[in-house]
Amino acid sequence: MTGRYHERVRVALVHDWVTGMRGGERVLDALARALPEADLYTLFYQPGSTTAAIDALKIRASPLNRLPGVRRHYRKLLPLYPWAARHLEIEGYDLVLSISHAVAKNIRTEQGVPHLCYCLTPMRYVWDQIDAYLGHGLRRLLAAPLIAGLRRHDLAHNGPDEVDRFVAISSAVADRIRRTYGRRASIIHPPVDCDRIRPNGQEPEDFYLLVGGFVPYKREQVAIEAFRNRGDRLVVVGDGPTRRQLESSAPENVEFTGRIADAALASLFQRCRALIHPQDEDFGIAAVEAQAAGRPVIAFQGGGALDTVKPLFIAHEDGRLEWRNETHPTGIHFTRQDSQTLGIALDAFSVHAERFLSGPIREQAERFDRQRFIDAISREITELTEGSAPAG
Repeated sequence: MTGRYHERVRVALVHDWVTGMRGGERVLDALARALPEADLYTLFYQPGSTTAAIDALKIRASPLNRLPGVRRHYRKLLPLYPWAARHLEIEGYDLVLSISHAVAKNIRTEQGVPHLCYCLTPMRYVWDQIDAYLGHGLRRLLAAPLIAGLRRHDLAHNGPDEVDRFVAISSAVADRIRRTYGRRASIIHPPVDCDRIRPNGQEPEDFYLLVGGFVPYKREQVAIEAFRNRGDRLVVVGDGPTRRQLESSAPENVEFTGRIADAALASLFQRCRALIHPQDEDFGIAAVEAQAAGRPVIAFQGGGALDTVKPLFIAHEDGRLEWRNETHPTGIHFTRQDSQTLGIALDAFSVHAERFLSGPIREQAERFDRQRFIDAISREITELTEGSAPAG
């Protein structure tokens, strides 16, 4: 990291859990490379599940990590997360930097030690995405006491006396932090390894790409249903709780690959016609990675895509195309998360595909490279620790 934050300052990193390589872990990997002397605190840790840079840190996991079968069932321990986070013993540091989408930001710090939270989102399954996760039936009713308790805990430990400064990963998340906690947050977009994915100089092949997490808010079913009566192919990468159900009912022109290596995914980004991005994502690293490969993104008009995808037009559910004044567009937006509206967007994209140029699309992705992220985080740390007023 630039400046004095490298060897002379003791930094504690706090991450919710380290059990697989997702967007939050890519942020953690960038920080681990920049701060190799930092210690890492987390609720659950599975060695070898992320990167060598993360594994090389001195890692302290919560007592929950020692429970039998925890690697497969850690999500079921949700009621215990607040207790586990508050009982992580984080002492002897000059700075605490949490990377949080759940309870990592709710940890207890020593008096006078600044706490910077890089907030991936307020806990989505108790705040803005509760309908997607629990619906409105019996499951939601039974979960109500737990949700209420998690909300009380979350609100109680996000004031200026515990989190000195919030940094959000997108404008959508900054707005969520304001609405949920009444706090202001600056915005630093997550790091994307643009050097790993580059345009291949070839014409795209005849398929679209979807990178899924197979949890409710990812909305893979929207894309799958949009391709049900189309001649185009859709390749679906990823795994998760809902994959088996969606795969069993998918049409023949939708292919599921499961989890694949980074190099194989980079090749799919390079070769696809466009990335389909139906989710309201907090940021959406896959959307930037597709652009790093020079490929456009067909994205729902919400969340991080508002920051990352420059639309040629916006496709509305009534069939109307709202044209934008982008000289070098990098994709299109659609306004409703359903297969019909996505189908309208796909039809329009097929007509105007030649308007999307690989070079300018790649340039848009380069706005989110790793070094820019590290430089911006370094400035936030310097402002916080050298006495600037916290951001709300």
